[in-house]
Amino acid sequence: MSQAIEVVVTGLGATTPLGGDVASTWQAALAGESGARTMDNDWAEKYGMPMDFAATIKVKPEEVMKRPEMKRMDPSTQYAIIAAREAWADAGAPEVDGERLGTVVSSGIGGIWTTLDAWDTLREKGARRVLPMTVPMLMPNSPTGYVSLEFGAKAGAHALVSACASGAEAIGYGVEMIRTGRADVVIAGGTEATIHPMPISAFAASRTLSLRNDDPAAASRPYDVDRDGFVIGEGAGIVVLESAAHAAARGAKVYGKITGVGLSSDGYHITSPEPSGDGQIRAMNSALKDSGLSATDIYHVNAHATSTVVGDLIEARSISNVMGAAQDQVTLSATKSMTGHLLGGAGALETIFTVLAVHDRKAPPTINVANPDPELTLDLVRDTPRELPAGDIAALNNSFGFGGHNVALVVASA
Repeated sequence: MSQAIEVVVTGLGATTPLGGDVASTWQAALAGESGARTMDNDWAEKYGMPMDFAATIKVKPEEVMKRPEMKRMDPSTQYAIIAAREAWADAGAPEVDGERLGTVVSSGIGGIWTTLDAWDTLREKGARRVLPMTVPMLMPNSPTGYVSLEFGAKAGAHALVSACASGAEAIGYGVEMIRTGRADVVIAGGTEATIHPMPISAFAASRTLSLRNDDPAAASRPYDVDRDGFVIGEGAGIVVLESAAHAAARGAKVYGKITGVGLSSDGYHITSPEPSGDGQIRAMNSALKDSGLSATDIYHVNAHATSTVVGDLIEARSISNVMGAAQDQVTLSATKSMTGHLLGGAGALETIFTVLAVHDRKAPPTINVANPDPELTLDLVRDTPRELPAGDIAALNNSFGFGGHNVALVVASA
């Protein structure tokens, strides 16, 4: 990928199981709080679901949005709009020609609430009762479309779909839009709203979810010997990316730089990572090469680490392979232990965590690791944040998805 134009991060926005904005989410993460909770519904009993908890969003959209605009949007789009508004305001609402402003906002699954509600309406009440806005609401590109409408973005509105790597890949694509001169500013990230009995039941059927109904807050436990699957979550993370020159010209604050984007695919299995970690290793090495940095420049890794038995160790071995002797200086955080797994929103939120880790010099903790897996050789940050060094540092954020999608981003201090 071209690196002729440096890309910086000037705005952050989020709505998550930990908080309704970036500040509250980050503070909760540093405090080691869990966003997992027992669901306030009768789904488990009514549908025979094996688990009754999830990492549900902390601040409901109706608390910050007007109901008429909510009715035009699937919850996944509502979350994206909330996060995008915060990110744009945080960036200082940059004045930019609409033809130089792009959006890349992705979802792993799309508007599943809208899809299933419309199907129920059709079956129960007939075709005439299906809402005319159903298709625009369920489209997986609806979040990026609405964000582009909100901010008048005309340089392109894209929605890459790569399962749980979607949010990170969207940010990587936004970086490339700026590097190649297609835009000066890009609003990029990911969103997901799948706390619905059908997708939860489907994930449970695939045996990828934790079943700790008795203790939801302790259910997501990456790298613990007793991990039994991930906690499904919801929410969105959005960043404002900007060419360094454009940001400097308007005196914008800069959180950090996205200096490397690495992509690969496993070509192995639709749900399982390639056992040797070859695809993950290639993605991380590609991101380092793209950034012009080496493993010795990396001081922190935010792992994909979903808390599945197989996936966590494959990633840990992959990181060790890439870091080599430099792994001794690397702190490892697995923030899904607190947020749950936001699927298409995960990679974007974890990129925000990585940006803030480098900016604030604090590696967030990993909670619920009472008994670390003995095969883990990396320095896992447990229970409390860890200070990161002063000076020029860089960090990696990993995101992987069903289908064998691997995305690694390098974040460097500004």
